[in-house]
Amino acid sequence: MKKLILLNLIFSSFILQSQTTCDNGMAGSFPCDDYILMSQVSLATMDANEGSDSWGWTDPTNGKEYAIIGLDNGTAFIDISDPINPIYVGKLPSAVASSSWRDVKVYQNHAYIVADFIPIGSHGMQIFDLTRLRNVTNPPETFTADGRYTGFGNAHNIVINEDSGFAYAVGTSRSGPYEGGPIFIDIRDPKNPVDAGGFLSTGGEAYSHDAQAVIYNGPDTDYTGREILIGSNEIEIVIADITDKTNPVTISTIGYTDIGYVHQGWFTEDQRYFLLGDEGDESRVGFNTRTIIFDFEDLDNPKFHFNYTGPTAAIDHNGYVKGNKFYMANYRAGLRVIDISDIANKNISEIGSFDSFPSSNSAAFNGAWSVYPYFDSGNIVISDIESGFLLVRESNTLNVTDFSQKPEFKMYPNPTSSAITIDGINTFDLKKIEIFNVVGKKMREITKFDNSNSITINLEYDPGIYLLRINDVTKKLIVN
Repeated sequence: MKKLILLNLIFSSFILQSQTTCDNGMAGSFPCDDYILMSQVSLATMDANEGSDSWGWTDPTNGKEYAIIGLDNGTAFIDISDPINPIYVGKLPSAVASSSWRDVKVYQNHAYIVADFIPIGSHGMQIFDLTRLRNVTNPPETFTADGRYTGFGNAHNIVINEDSGFAYAVGTSRSGPYEGGPIFIDIRDPKNPVDAGGFLSTGGEAYSHDAQAVIYNGPDTDYTGREILIGSNEIEIVIADITDKTNPVTISTIGYTDIGYVHQGWFTEDQRYFLLGDEGDESRVGFNTRTIIFDFEDLDNPKFHFNYTGPTAAIDHNGYVKGNKFYMANYRAGLRVIDISDIANKNISEIGSFDSFPSSNSAAFNGAWSVYPYFDSGNIVISDIESGFLLVRESNTLNVTDFSQKPEFKMYPNPTSSAITIDGINTFDLKKIEIFNVVGKKMREITKFDNSNSITINLEYDPGIYLLRINDVTKKLIVN
């Protein structure tokens, strides 16, 4: 009886609302191209005035997904395990004063948070144990940090190489031994960071605005297995070997024409090409959004590959590669999704977008600050300066707009504990059946049927709510 009561409570509280689809180029008030709005949490809800950076965390014990949103007065944590009904779990307030620049990354179930342009005090690096989010029973909660590293004051960004267990604070003070270059921090013991030195690039600009650090497995076999850092250093890119933290070495540097501000970039997954965003060139020179692409086949001799020009005048900000797609936060033009599968032949193109700043696509500092595209569910976080948190996904990957009973088939029993039967009516034919969990992760796909009019599916899933898509109709399935 207790199990039945619990199931009824879950069923009654789980109201799966229709997400805002992209119809005729609009998802509600937001311009879109093949991307739909799953949900949104406003700055007012999070008691903040501005949004900034974002990242994500997936709880390894239960697969729940969480968005982590930088705010002017702290860092917000949002449970998006039900992507249409997100839960604002709470906020970790800023260590000292408010700031419009806050950055966060994750390592071993811990968030590491820095801030820049703090007018008073020294923010340092906050450490927050994300597993605490499991135990929140009355959200939103105001959290305290689990630790604070004060080996530097303010930092513009924090970079983490999860494969090595090191964090790199960049954009710190322009004075001191590293002049704003990366400060190395050993975080292999997540709550007890240890100072591990830093890097001052030779022959060029020391101040590093952003960076990426990887264990290298790209085409230049001279550096296989080495830890390589690519710094976006205001006036140039710096490639460095930082394997030996006591003796980091500049490998090479490279610039390009019409430099405005070398801001941030990301490797393709084969570590051959590097896609760079310049935060100052659109407004200074006057062309449309430009992504500069380099060929890093030889790290000692990097080469310019080609420029990609976007469809608007908006400034590009943070961009990340996942598979053959480049997900760019394009400030006033929102999220832009670019197909890079033919990057070797200098042929890439925009294939989707979601504009979180509908009023303008001009070159100004409003709109989408960052995006996080790495959730297994396919849901994508947009952190927007004015609009806060938005969750989007590609159209037609999980259509939940139609939960009405269709006369073409019957589905029973529902709820069920072990199996579900689907019987067609009249001329109905089964073509495809897909089962998703509530975060949008596909659990199973069936395309072959002994009988095109009927099937019984054995279920070996944990109790909960699932989405079962039959041909083009999605229905709610409860496993008890």
